[in-house]
Amino acid sequence: MIKGSCLCGRVAYEITGPLTHALNCHCIMCRKSHGAAFRSRATVQAKDFAWTRGENHITWYASSPGCYRGFCEACGSPLLSRFDQTPDIYGLPLGALDDDPGVKPEAHYHVSSKAPWYDITDALPQHEGAMESAPDHDPQIPPLPFSHGR
Repeated sequence: MIKGSCLCGRVAYEITGPLTHALNCHCIMCRKSHGAAFRSRATVQAKDFAWTRGENHITWYASSPGCYRGFCEACGSPLLSRFDQTPDIYGLPLGALDDDPGVKPEAHYHVSSKAPWYDITDALPQHEGAMESAPDHDPQIPPLPFSHGR
């Protein structure tokens, strides 16, 4: 089990299944929503995710049609993304986790719109656009609706 929570502690959740598709997204929406050079995130199956405290303190923002970012109404911590197109999969910001997620980002995406003041210095693969545009993308993995900041 993996636990996560917001900065002020009003909201908490737990995950009972694996996290997958961990990556760093440098698109403008991810940078603005996280106030950082990029967003580190993974996917989680909806059936494996449960709010354990404060679900009523989540505010949802429609960042693009059919894509919703959930954050704590008090402290603003980004906690979850959900999608009309794939209701069985959530996007999970890794920064709100309290425990080791068991995965690490495997690549950087949307580096064409990365912050000009940030230099990527690790050895992870870098892709100009979304996950599905990567040359080594497995076609068996469906396009992720949140791979461009949604």
